[in-house]
This record gives sequence, structure tokens and C-alpha cells, in this order.
Amino acid sequence: MTSKLKYSEMIKAEAKRLGFLDCGISKATFLEEEAPRLEEWLKRGYQGEMKWMENHIDKRLDPRKLVDGAKSVVSVILNYYPEETQKHPDAPKIAKYAYGEDYHFVIKRKLKELTEFIQTEIGEVSGRAFTDSAPVMDRAWAERSGLGWTGKHSLLLSKGTGSFYLIGELILDLDLEDDTPVADHCGSCTKCIDACPTNAIVAPKLVDGSKCISYLTIELKDQISPSFKDQMEGWAFGCDICQDVCPWNRFSKPTKVEEFSPHPEMLDMNKQDWQEITEDVFRKVFKKSAVKRAKYAGLKQNIDFLKPTY
Repeated sequence: MTSKLKYSEMIKAEAKRLGFLDCGISKATFLEEEAPRLEEWLKRGYQGEMKWMENHIDKRLDPRKLVDGAKSVVSVILNYYPEETQKHPDAPKIAKYAYGEDYHFVIKRKLKELTEFIQTEIGEVSGRAFTDSAPVMDRAWAERSGLGWTGKHSLLLSKGTGSFYLIGELILDLDLEDDTPVADHCGSCTKCIDACPTNAIVAPKLVDGSKCISYLTIELKDQISPSFKDQMEGWAFGCDICQDVCPWNRFSKPTKVEEFSPHPEMLDMNKQDWQEITEDVFRKVFKKSAVKRAKYAGLKQNIDFLKPTY
């Protein structure tokens, strides 16, 4: 066994021990196929007000510009699928990834442990950890490392586990054994495209971010346009519609990551509880959640916008 293969297997085994659903490796190189797609996506204005998507394009497409001497991208995925969901069907809905602790912190902690393992067991290795917080194309690297394929909703999909997981990376100056991408298994299915109430999925694997409910309820800082009034389907923070209808998600299993356990009060909140939510309740229920990104005023604005459509 070569040292590349040996180290790769060690890293994957440790990643799974730390609770990651899976781990894959790809060569740190320029994302040649993604470059024209990203350029076209930005040209069409699909980023909406997410102007940060227009920054650091060179780093977004080449990890060697983020980490000196980068040779490998170690991608990991972490399951967040909850055992229980919100109990009241007429209550404003929160995306499942935001039920528990903010995934940025959870994944970063685990990646820090993985980095320490690598440096202890392999030697002097430099690199950086990322999870949706820097100019890194997470899905592209996860796809290259064989963790899944890009579904028509533009999210990463796996035959065995669906899409309810989050992605993180270690970009390292360590030469490792590359994995092989997997085949696309969406076939002729268009359930995600058909189900999107705002028609944000404009073509297979192409999403107009400015129409996506997740964008409207999280990234958009202005008032949501009245044109979306009857299209929100009760979502107050994020949206899971395209994932909920995906046939591959019938294989989703509840996460074992304790940090993703939802606050029990949140699951029990009914329509009236949400409409009358106070800042104190918001701080208590979403103390560690990604919902804090919207802040109390933003979440309240989203809930008020839904009236009387839920």
C-alpha cells in the first residue's frame, strides 16, 4: 500500500469515527468545468443580493489560491436529518438544517479534530477547514470526491442517504489518493423542479437564487416582494420542498449528531406561538441555531409576510 493510499484510508476512517456520514478526496486543482457555469450564473443575476458571490472568483475556482501548496481537498458530509419534525402542520416552517446548533460551528469543531489527528498521525501537514463560510465550491468538491452527484435541484445527492446533509472541506498540502466521481441517478425525474412554488429551478441543476425561498427568507435583507405572497407555502426560514419530494430522500435516516437535536419548544410551537413570538423566546429557542442569522426582526418579518397564507 502506498503512503498516499494509507493516509487517505486513515483520514476517512477518522472522519467517520468523528461522526461524519462519509468522506472523499479529490485533487486540488482548477475547477475547469465549473468556471463557465459560475460566470453564466452570475451574469444572469441569479445571485440576487448575494454580492459576495461575485468576489474572489479566482479563489472560488482554485483552492491553491486559498491554501499555499494545496494538493488535496478532503470533503466530508454530515447528516442533519431530524428524528422529529414540527408538530403543527399549519405553523410557519423552519428548514430542517436549522433545527439544532448552527452547522458552521459543529462541522468546524469536527474538522479541527480531524486536522489534529492528521498532524499527530501523519506529521507536519498544513491546511485550512471550510464549511460554507469562504469562497469554496463545496458541492463541486464533494461531487469530485465521489460523495454524490448534483441533483436537478442543484444539491448533492447520494443513493444511500439522499441529500439531507451538510458539506465541509479540509484543503491540505498533503498528496492523497483521489476518489472517483459517481454517476448521476436522477434519470427522467423532475419532482423537485415541478414542486418548487417560486419556479426557482429554471433548468436541471440550475437555480435562480433570487427566487429561492431560502434566499428570500434568509439572504434577502429587503422586504420580500408581494409577487411571492402566495408562493411561500408557510416557510419562514429556509425551505426543504425540493428535498422533501426527492425520491432518494426516502433513504434518509435520523442523524446521530447530538448538536443537531432541535429545541423541544420549537417543535411544539403552533401557529399562534409563532405569530406572537417575543424576542426573549426567540433568543431562548434559537440560542445556538442558524436561525439567528435572520435575527428576531427578520424572522418576525417573514412570519408576518406569510399571513394569511398558512
